[in-house]
This record gives sequence, structure tokens and C-alpha cells, in this order.
Amino acid sequence: LANYKGVNICIADCTRWKSDTPQVYGIVKAKCFHHTSLWKVSKYSPWSWTCSLCIIQRSGFGERNARHFVTESGAVRVRFAPSPTGFLHLGGLRTALYNYIFAKKHRGRFILRLEDTDQSRLVAGAAEKIEDMLEWVGIPPDESPRRGGPCGPYQQSQRLQLYQEAAQELVDRGHAYLCFCTAQRLELLKKEALRNKETPRYDNRCRYLTKQQVEDKLAKGLSHVIRFKLVEGAEPFEDMVYGWNKHEVASVEGDPVIIKADGFPTYHLANVVDDHFMEISHVLRGTEWLVSTSKHLLLYKALGWKPPQFGHLP
Repeated sequence: LANYKGVNICIADCTRWKSDTPQVYGIVKAKCFHHTSLWKVSKYSPWSWTCSLCIIQRSGFGERNARHFVTESGAVRVRFAPSPTGFLHLGGLRTALYNYIFAKKHRGRFILRLEDTDQSRLVAGAAEKIEDMLEWVGIPPDESPRRGGPCGPYQQSQRLQLYQEAAQELVDRGHAYLCFCTAQRLELLKKEALRNKETPRYDNRCRYLTKQQVEDKLAKGLSHVIRFKLVEGAEPFEDMVYGWNKHEVASVEGDPVIIKADGFPTYHLANVVDDHFMEISHVLRGTEWLVSTSKHLLLYKALGWKPPQFGHLP
């Protein structure tokens, strides 16, 4: 057992047990960090304390990782959010399985959310097949487009107003801006960077437009996107798998698009907005998103929202 802020908690592998350490077996009473009342804690091996309610078992986690299993409401809510641009592949199924097991282990909710904002790549029937496949392999979602739930709709194309409102709030607060750069100009920037053997990035040109210039361009009916202002000084975050991380995205990337010209959001905005309003407590996703997490945390901060815990799967 360990003590955190005056409360006895059961955590995994909180102490380096030695062979001469007195072994205590059977059942004792202790207060779990995850729950507010007393629960039985079983010392069933020399290596683990396990709360009989939240089942936090030894997995190499110490006290710092015990906090990953705690939310303000005490509820664990995870999501699997594929794009219906094809049928479910093995890697996606693996991610879904991790989320399902984590939810069931902590008596939480497993949510299926379809990220169908890239309308040009949608495959007819793919959305239905994804849910069919999850049910067929025995990991059905608790909330989904088919089953419904308290935080629906569970299809991003039906949640456009939420993204528009969030983007406008960012613009109003000075954290985002309208960009009128044409596809031709962006292509020239890309070619120039590649010619100089540099990583292509947007040069943030429209960030410096005056209010009058923006109004003039809007009056002409020019097509535009909304970009989020990246700022220096990204705060470190503690990943459930990789530990402490920080990526200074502002120094290596241009300001990212968060609302496209067709009015649909990009992944960066949509996943932040949806995870907030769906009350997602833990985001378990592929490791390819690890470097983007600092960017997402900047969005959370700009919107004044508390982010979930992140765990990136190797």
C-alpha cells in the first residue's frame, strides 16, 4: 500500500519487494485511490496489490501511473474512432481490443465513434461493417452509431456544429485565424522546401492579416480555411506507455488547418472536441499520434478544457 495525500491507495508494484520482506496474504481493508469508499484489497502474490473493484494489477506501473486510472467523475470512458474509408484491418482491431479490455477491466464504457470527416475517401457500407466486425469478434461497443448513447451522435459528420462553434471560439479568443492561401501557393511552398531539402511547412502568412484585410477577402467571397496558432512552450505530458514527453511542434510545423474549406474539421480539432463532449477519460491510440499530442494539448488549453489521459500503443 502507498499513501497519497493522506489516503491509502492500492497501486501496482508500488514497492520493490525483497525476499526477506514479510509476505501478507489474504484480505485486508484499505481505501483505493480510484474510489471513495473502503474496498477489499487482496495481496495475492509478492508482487501485486489489487483492488477488487478497479482491478489495478501489476503491469510495471508505479505510483505516478496509478493517477492514470483516476478521473474527476471516477468513470473510465474510452473510444475507438476509425475512419470508414475501408474495412477494419488487423491494426485497428488491435487498438479496439486494447480499449475494450481497458474499459471492462475498470468497469467503464467502450465507445465506437466514426470519424467520417474526409468525405472524399468514404467507402459505402464501411461504417456498418466496422460495427459488425466488432460484434462478430466479441468486443461490442457500449455506445455507438447503431446502439446510441447519452453523448451522441457518434458519427462526426453529424456533429459539424460543435466543431464550427469550437473553431469560432478559438478565432474570437485570438488562438486561430482565417487563411486564404490557395492550393497553388501551398504547393509552391512545398516544392521550395523540398528543393532546399527542408521539411515542408506552412509559413503562417495569413496569421498576420489585419482585421480589415480579412473582412475585404470575405466580402469578395474568397475560399478560406481556419488555422490554429501554434505557440512555443509546449508543456510536457505523461504518457501511460512512454512516460514523460514533449514536442515543440511550433518550431517544426506551420499552423495546422482545423476547419477545411468545405466546413468539415480536420482530425486535430474533431478528436479534441469529441473527446471533450463525450467525456473520454483515456485516449488509447497508435504510437503514430504521440508526436501530435502536444498539438492537441495546446488545443485543449486554448479552449479551456481538461485533457484526458493519453496512452500510445506500440
